[in-house]
Amino acid sequence: MEKAKVYFTKNINGESLVKLYDKLGVKLSGNVAVKLHSGEEGNQNYMKPEFVRDIIEYTNGTVVECNTAYEGKRNTTDKHIKLMEEHGWSKYFNVDILDSDGEDILENPNGEVIKKNIVGSKMKNYDSMLVLSHFKGHPMGGFGGAIKNISIGLASSKGKMYIHTSGEETADFDDMFKADHDSFLKSMADSAKTITDYYKGKIVYINAMVNMSVDCDCCAKAEDPCMQDIGILASIDPVALDQACIDLVYNSNDLGKDELIERIESRNGLLTIDSAVKQEIGIKEYELISLD
Repeated sequence: MEKAKVYFTKNINGESLVKLYDKLGVKLSGNVAVKLHSGEEGNQNYMKPEFVRDIIEYTNGTVVECNTAYEGKRNTTDKHIKLMEEHGWSKYFNVDILDSDGEDILENPNGEVIKKNIVGSKMKNYDSMLVLSHFKGHPMGGFGGAIKNISIGLASSKGKMYIHTSGEETADFDDMFKADHDSFLKSMADSAKTITDYYKGKIVYINAMVNMSVDCDCCAKAEDPCMQDIGILASIDPVALDQACIDLVYNSNDLGKDELIERIESRNGLLTIDSAVKQEIGIKEYELISLD
């Protein structure tokens, strides 16, 4: 089996993001969506607009997000737009809340747990997608990378609840914490499959291993980073990309990795990668190609 190519650089800057994108050999065309995490109010670890400005301008992309399923400053469109302004996204880029005008259904008949994904109706306005993910821990998923960014990240507010509860149509916030955990992890892979199919051949992924906390950018009060920054990676295969990031953490000499590994393993986070392989989203076997 041919290995997936994952490109890597230790140089963490805007110029490197552009170099990595060019290496992938996929020129995103038409109306380009840039999916990233805009950061919850109070979070200190999310990727800042200045860091990603070069690559977004290079691809002529629109920053896209979806509303959350939990209380905070991003669970309604009005609040979400206001926070994106406060965080500086609107200063540099066009921004779009994909579920601000309703929802669409993407089917996955071969899903292991859920057979559909509920996404923002504005997703159909975009011809291709750049997925910029901040690799870090996560309180429920164990870790967050490319797979999580296109599953939970691209689901509408209702869709996020649907994934978290493994397909409960009438779930509420409390139900997220009662659902079977492994089924939730598998549901993330099921929903991610609908996105990779939707943008087949027109989607690329970049993971930044910076500000690596055990917590997600969705946490208003997140733990400070537990490891030193490692670098930036890019691939057209989100599974290989996330696996490469995991391996860099495990193989690191940074003693702080133990905190992140504990978070990943205690939440059985690697199940999401294994489920994504079953969904044929990508493969775990990769060749790490350094640009340095």
